Amino acid sequence: MAVPNFGQMKELYALQKKAKQLQKELKDMEIEAVSTGGEVTVVVSGEMKMVSVDINPEYLNTENKTKLENAIKDAVGQAMGRAQTESATRMQPLLKDMNLPGM
Repeated sequence: MAVPNFGQMKELYALQKKAKQLQKELKDMEIEAVSTGGEVTVVVSGEMKMVSVDINPEYLNTENKTKLENAIKDAVGQAMGRAQTESATRMQPLLKDMNLPGM
């Protein structure tokens, strides 16, 4: 295997720096989604980790249990989908810079 030259090392370092910056941006990004009926609001990070869940107090009773469960699934699904899309969009330029086959 060939040893990378100084130019390649410098390029690799720049890509690594961009990757770390992107990782920080994704960690700090917050994506909010509200269920279709407005019963639940969910916030996830760009790393697709749950940040918060807010439930409208009006729906906190046993009669609304199924509706509330569905609203939570709806809001979480929306938030995760948006986080995945945003993450992929932000990673695209970095992957392009890496010149990987098929990217």
